[in-house]
Amino acid sequence: MERGVQRWIVDISKWEPSPHDFSFALSLLPQHEHSSVIRFVKMEDRKRALVSRLLQYALVHQVLGIPYDEIVIKRKLEGKPYLECAKGYSKFPNFNFNVSHHGDFVAIASEPVCIVGLDIVCCVKPQKETVPEFIHNFASYFSRLEWDNIINSGTSDEILVEFYRYWCLKEAYVKAIGSGLVNGLDRVEFHHTNWTNIFVKIDGKPMKEWRFWLFELQKQHWVSVARGHPKAAAGSYKTTMSQLEFDEEEYHKGLGLPNVTFVAQTLEQLILVSHDADEMVE
Repeated sequence: MERGVQRWIVDISKWEPSPHDFSFALSLLPQHEHSSVIRFVKMEDRKRALVSRLLQYALVHQVLGIPYDEIVIKRKLEGKPYLECAKGYSKFPNFNFNVSHHGDFVAIASEPVCIVGLDIVCCVKPQKETVPEFIHNFASYFSRLEWDNIINSGTSDEILVEFYRYWCLKEAYVKAIGSGLVNGLDRVEFHHTNWTNIFVKIDGKPMKEWRFWLFELQKQHWVSVARGHPKAAAGSYKTTMSQLEFDEEEYHKGLGLPNVTFVAQTLEQLILVSHDADEMVE
C-alpha cells in the first residue's frame, strides 16, 4: 500500500525552455492534452499546465506500470483528474491523485485507498490594496474562530501568511472531495497546534476520518495535503471511484499510511520516464 502514497514536486522557475524544447516536451503528451496546455497565453501558465500533465502520466506509469500509450486520464467538469484505465493494472483499492500549481511550483499527490486533495499557495502580496482589504474579500469562507486567528496573527505579513495557510487547507479539502465549490466553507473549520496535528470540524463536528498536513516550501510557498474517506466524495467524483465502502479496519490502514515527504523532480526526469516507456513499447 505504501507505494501508492506518492508526493512529487517540480520547481518550474528553473526551467526556461526554448520553443523547440517546449514543443518536444508537449509532444510527449497524448494529442488530446495539447489544447489544454496551449490555450494559455502566458508562457508561465503554459509551463504549469504542461508540467502538471507530465507529472500525472509519469506518476501513473511509474507506480502502476501502465504503458504510456494506454494511460487514459480524464477530468470531471469540476476539474479533478482521474484515471480511467486503472482496472487490470492497479493493485490498490482506490488509486487516485490530485495536482496543484501556484507560483514557482507544480506538484502531485496520490493515495491507494483514501481520496486525496492537494493545494499549493504562493504568499503573494496584493498590489492594488492593503492586506486587510485583500483578505476581507474572502471573509465569508472562514469560521469566526479562523477569522479571529487570521486578523489577530500580528503584522500585515503575518496576517497574509495565516490567511494563506487556512486557505491552502480549505482548497485541499475541496479538491479531495472533487466538488469544485467553495460555498459553505465557513462550515469547514480547521484546528491545529502550531500547524501540526491538524484536524477539521464540519458544523462543529470533528471529522475523524480525515487527515491533513501543511508544509512550508521555499520562497514563501505552502503546500497542503488532505486525505479522506471516499464516501465523502462529491456525487460526480464518486462515479470514478473503484470502491466506496470499506470496513473500519481496512479503511484505517489506508488512513494511517505514512505521509511521505515531497520528492523534487526535474523536467529531465519526467522526460526520461516517457522515453524509457517508449523504448519498452518498441
